[in-house]
Amino acid sequence: MDERARRSLAAGALAVAVLTAAIGLLAASVPPVEVDDRGAAGERVTDPVDRLSSVHDAGVTGENVSVGVVDVTGFDTGHDALAARTVESRSFGRGGVGNAGRNAHGTAAASLVAGVAPDADLYLANFDGVDGYERALEWLVERDVDVVVAPVSFYGTQGDGKSDPARAAAAAGDRGTLVVASAGNLARGHWRGPYDDASDGKLRFAGGTRNYLANGSRDLRLWLSWERSAADEDYTAELYWTNGSATRLVARSRPRDGTDEPSERLSVRLVGGSYFVVVRGPDRPTGTELRLVSPTHELQYRERAGSVVAPATAERVLSVGAYDTRNDRPEPFSSRGPTADGRTGVDVVAPGRLRAADRPSGFVGSSAAAPYVAGAAALALDADPDRSPAAVRAVLRNSTTDVGAPGVDHATGHGLVRPRRAVALAGNES
Repeated sequence: MDERARRSLAAGALAVAVLTAAIGLLAASVPPVEVDDRGAAGERVTDPVDRLSSVHDAGVTGENVSVGVVDVTGFDTGHDALAARTVESRSFGRGGVGNAGRNAHGTAAASLVAGVAPDADLYLANFDGVDGYERALEWLVERDVDVVVAPVSFYGTQGDGKSDPARAAAAAGDRGTLVVASAGNLARGHWRGPYDDASDGKLRFAGGTRNYLANGSRDLRLWLSWERSAADEDYTAELYWTNGSATRLVARSRPRDGTDEPSERLSVRLVGGSYFVVVRGPDRPTGTELRLVSPTHELQYRERAGSVVAPATAERVLSVGAYDTRNDRPEPFSSRGPTADGRTGVDVVAPGRLRAADRPSGFVGSSAAAPYVAGAAALALDADPDRSPAAVRAVLRNSTTDVGAPGVDHATGHGLVRPRRAVALAGNES
């Protein structure tokens, strides 16, 4: 462990790297796509938010319901989509609420809530790191917000709902707030398995010790984590460059301080050539469960199952995956369950390609799906203000359309959220 400590990140680096779950920021994982109003056969398709005009015209608009949005990029509180509905905003990190102009993701997420529930009161909080995230949640709970949406992902956790970010989300739910979280976009950049096939201290994947990267951006970000019970064991991810004839080591992952789970992170800018990852550990197999994830690149050897990311892994949190409504399938990048402790992992899915403020080409990913569902929750609460968070979760689940595999499944959960059905069900049961 002394060697691990000597390789710790510089004090100025964030103790926990938190990345938004929007594919817009992870263009390497998903081909660039513009959101338009044409279906697969060229027919006109109404925007999912526009379809709610009949609900709004009937007087169900989220009035007297408060929704908190917690994000890492900040918010443009003066934007036309937010200015009239923002009650309060606060920053729990560097850069202030506007985050020095880096606010497109948070602004887009909040604008979707406002589009679905136009009269809901908005409370906006941005943050740095786990501590800032926990303080942001505490601030929102203290303001007695009804719904909190967290379109963010904490990598480097084991996905069992026991990490600090997941526990904080579950605690907010226990105090009377419905927490909605994006499941993540790691289905193509996630591998999970035991360290039980080792060759000279190198993990063997299904096809060997090299796990090649594909379809990525110039900037690689990668996390390696393992079980808390094996915190005294040492594992490292190594990045190699190759041109087919020559190979060289580019970088090694470094331990992350200030986390509640053993993990390492690697961040590097790539140049030409091909790259692969090697995971090193003890010379003998240990059986320790490892998790290798990259939000910026696809992995050659990957496991879609179990790719849900904290805080969506938390108990009593509504985990939202992204659904491709035009092709009637889960988005290929959308994270899948189950959680590491065997829960479904994805509760519901929602459209993952939506128009939003400051996203002229479309807001894509589970970060778009989650605020859409948070807005739907606000509408259901408007229809029946006395519902508990658990009851709202039940309404949203019970009013879905079953998609994907029949019944509840790890890719689409209970099904595709239908806000109008949720409002009707909430009103009929009130």
